[in-house]
Amino acid sequence: MKRLPILLIFVRAPFLGTVKTRLARGIGQVRAREFYAKTSTDIIKKISQDRIWRTILCVTPDDAALQCRFWKEAKDRIPQGHGNLGERMERALLRFPNQPVIIVGSDIPEISQKIIKEAFSLAKRSDLVFGPSSDGGYWLVGARIGSLTRGLFKNVRWSTEHALADTLKNTGIKRTVFVNELDDIDDVTDLINWSN
Repeated sequence: MKRLPILLIFVRAPFLGTVKTRLARGIGQVRAREFYAKTSTDIIKKISQDRIWRTILCVTPDDAALQCRFWKEAKDRIPQGHGNLGERMERALLRFPNQPVIIVGSDIPEISQKIIKEAFSLAKRSDLVFGPSSDGGYWLVGARIGSLTRGLFKNVRWSTEHALADTLKNTGIKRTVFVNELDDIDDVTDLINWSN
């Protein structure tokens, strides 16, 4: 039986004061938590309905992965574990060394099933796929098979305009392609730009 491609959605349990901290500086912790809880729920519903891939939530903190308090419709969950973002993403991708696998964030309102399908299709014909964002980072990263991501996130300056460029330096001779540029919502400026 053919194994399905894996879509990993990185989520943070929406506890007050722990999500969207940069956004919270502009709109307050309660509104930031409400925004994240709604956005992440909407995204999970929007992109996990397709039977072409298997959707798994990668949850932090780890103990929240074992509970179904949030995102009840998503049954498959794994903990992100310790370490910086790159270490957590590499560990998640390497759990599926022989399968197509993609990671997306949970704060990209414009994400769609169509773009995810395109990303899996592109990954089949290349080695790595990225979804760039206008701030120099990326909202999607994936591979034809998970084992191709070993070492991909070393020395990346996370949450800076260098994140994508730093990651691309680690691709070596791997064939790399890109899908649509989309933006996540990190702060009030992002929220205003997306709302307009």
